[in-house]
Amino acid sequence: MRTFLTAALGAALCAALGAQAPQTPAAAAPQSQDPAGGRGRGGRGAQPGLEPRIVSFDARPSTIRAGESVVLAWHTENPAGGVSIDQGVGAVIARGSRTVMPTATTTYTLTMRNGPSRMVTVTVQGAPATAKPAASTAGAVAAIPRMPDGKPDLTGVYGSAGLPAGTMPPPLKAGAEKFRIVRGPDDIRGRTTLTTGNDCNPLGIPQTYITPYPFQIVQTPKLILIVYEYPNAVRFIPVDGRKHDVDPDPTWMGSSVGSWDGDTLVVDAIGFNDKTEVHGFMHTDALHVVERFRLLPDGNLQYEVTVEDPNVWQTPWAIPMRTFQRRPEENVAEFVCESRVDYQRLFKK
Repeated sequence: MRTFLTAALGAALCAALGAQAPQTPAAAAPQSQDPAGGRGRGGRGAQPGLEPRIVSFDARPSTIRAGESVVLAWHTENPAGGVSIDQGVGAVIARGSRTVMPTATTTYTLTMRNGPSRMVTVTVQGAPATAKPAASTAGAVAAIPRMPDGKPDLTGVYGSAGLPAGTMPPPLKAGAEKFRIVRGPDDIRGRTTLTTGNDCNPLGIPQTYITPYPFQIVQTPKLILIVYEYPNAVRFIPVDGRKHDVDPDPTWMGSSVGSWDGDTLVVDAIGFNDKTEVHGFMHTDALHVVERFRLLPDGNLQYEVTVEDPNVWQTPWAIPMRTFQRRPEENVAEFVCESRVDYQRLFKK
């Protein structure tokens, strides 16, 4: 059993929030979002008469020291057969980015099925050896575990991934500035409510995915269960074709229904209360969240989410794709808050 004081949890979550919270309401689209409207399935596919094309593929930076990370960024067009990157990255959308941490000088190859490929090399200074390029697997498709009904089996434990770099919110609606959370050195709670987890309440969706705690998916043909270690939050997601209730009672984690778009699990959630945060902003009970989960050949879980609240933002907020790493060696443990006292005042400077 993992038992923690709220002070330790508050410090960890505040550090994450402080590092990740959006700074300005810029309207620019996230760099890693697929402009073709892709949802983890390579965009709209090839346009008639146009050949698959790699516009760019680079590493930023291309030279690092051992222990540092690098961002792979790519832009492809007309990916009729899908796009993938070797060295364990796996299937990717038509345009995006991914953070990697090579332990030795490594060559990454981006491949468009039935199309071109391109390589970039990341030089790792001080590394003991050079990583061997992966053997060519053009046209090969790695097997993923499946349920008896043929759907991908997402069952497993996954780690958190934080808020993707470059996440920027859409413009606020007129009069909605009050929903922006302002955190300062003397008041981490913001102007409207306490959202850092010190009170041991659930953080809601998608905010719960930036915590440093794992979550577990248990899948059956008609119901998917997601258990989040912090703070023992649970979601029941029916995938039997049912629709949302007309007027669900507001809850911390919302009311969810699931469906399959090919091999992608689509979770549609409404019925949230107004007590949780969405990456630097409060929201109303009109919050609507659509998540897309896709199991990759390497066992990791690709995740995309779009949030909208007609009372807060002018447009839906499509948050850049991230990948949850599978943690086969871990279990989701019981999490108990020993006290609901806010110890954060002890850490004020």
